[in-house]
Amino acid sequence: MKFEYLITKAELNPKKLFLIDAFGGILSAFLLGVVLVKFEEIFGIPTSVLYFLATIPILFVIYDVFCYQKHLKIGLLLKGVAVLNILYCCISIGLISYHFSTITILGWTYIYSKVYL
Repeated sequence: MKFEYLITKAELNPKKLFLIDAFGGILSAFLLGVVLVKFEEIFGIPTSVLYFLATIPILFVIYDVFCYQKHLKIGLLLKGVAVLNILYCCISIGLISYHFSTITILGWTYIYSKVYL
């Protein structure tokens, strides 16, 4: 029931999806660039990878804010968000896989929960 409600709300005002994605980008950048860096030993993800992965969501936030303010073809812009997010997931998994030997169970759990949510 709640899922249908969310879909209906998104259909009524699709531009809000850009704000939701921007919030997710801010949260991701903060978690990757601040929180996980402080606990690098616990997660096992190298600091350079965390900073790189934190930079990409900041670019997404800029894109989302731009899309939210413009009156362009929203469907096309939303497809852009979807494609960029999928590419980001692939980059994240690729970088983490490259550092397979240093990543802890908590690091894998964080990355995979981020990718699947």
